[in-house]
Amino acid sequence: MSTETSTGSGPSDTKEMTVREAIRLALREEMNRDDDVFLMGEDVGKFGGVFEVTGDLVEDFGETRVRDTPISEAGFMGAAVGAAATGTRPVVEIMFADFIGVCSEQIINQMAKNRYMFGGKTEMPVTIRTTEGGGMGAASQHSGTLHTWFAHFPGILAVAPGTPAAAKGLLKSAIRSDDPVIVFENKMIYEQKGDVPLDEDFTIPIGQASVEREGEDVTVVATQRMVGESLELADQLEGQTSVEVIDLRSLYPLDTDTLAESVKKTGRLVVADESPLSYGTHAEVATRVMENAFFSLDAPVQRVGVADVHIPFSPALEQEVLPDGSDVEAAINRIV
Repeated sequence: MSTETSTGSGPSDTKEMTVREAIRLALREEMNRDDDVFLMGEDVGKFGGVFEVTGDLVEDFGETRVRDTPISEAGFMGAAVGAAATGTRPVVEIMFADFIGVCSEQIINQMAKNRYMFGGKTEMPVTIRTTEGGGMGAASQHSGTLHTWFAHFPGILAVAPGTPAAAKGLLKSAIRSDDPVIVFENKMIYEQKGDVPLDEDFTIPIGQASVEREGEDVTVVATQRMVGESLELADQLEGQTSVEVIDLRSLYPLDTDTLAESVKKTGRLVVADESPLSYGTHAEVATRVMENAFFSLDAPVQRVGVADVHIPFSPALEQEVLPDGSDVEAAINRIV
């Protein structure tokens, strides 16, 4: 059962589409809605984006509002911060999250702190879209999952959708936010399909998780690619183990209430996130549940993620490192 909501006047029609198409639809709707919204990044224009997400938007809105930039993350990220401070709403694509460190000063020291240091007199409506995750044989410098790092910094909101509907609704909320938001997109689910509301006012509040499947025996809190892996596993285990699957969707702020309520019902928790296991998203989810539903836990919290290693180039080794449904199943078997 999804808890997605719309700010529109009533239920909207839906259409099956991919995550890629849902993101492009969100961008098109927000650019039509607000002339201050513009896109910028490497190859987002005529090339249509390295993963074809921005597609033909440059044909609809022109090169002023869909701007190809030089290969200089520090330069165009700094330009976006200045543009936001002076009244526009830039949507910046950083092609791979692994390179976000190149412009970390602009993000961490300027974008995240600007509104605070000016006493709320400036707004900072910057949306950053970036891809992360392994599975393409793209080697370590193009396959990392860094969302825990940026969810840690005050002043930055961070989301990581796991379904097409969440991709559309969260991106629209990010663009409308007066605070900076980083949207982390797992590159391996761009072709994943699902029903997406066509209502142009459909948004998903940042900070709201979604119960994608109800269950009684164990709660699996998943992000991005691991949402689909967990839902597929839950189908396979039907009749043996009743699995409740939650798409975390928002990394910061975190929807502690939904997590705690689920664990109070199931008594068991598995956290599945394609990021390194140490000091990360897994630990934060587990701690929130421990603080709010400790006496409901019947077994230790289990973590499914990437070992503390870089993503290998070798396809065989890459698949060995990356988590999948079998790892979630093994975690469930340890506690059920």
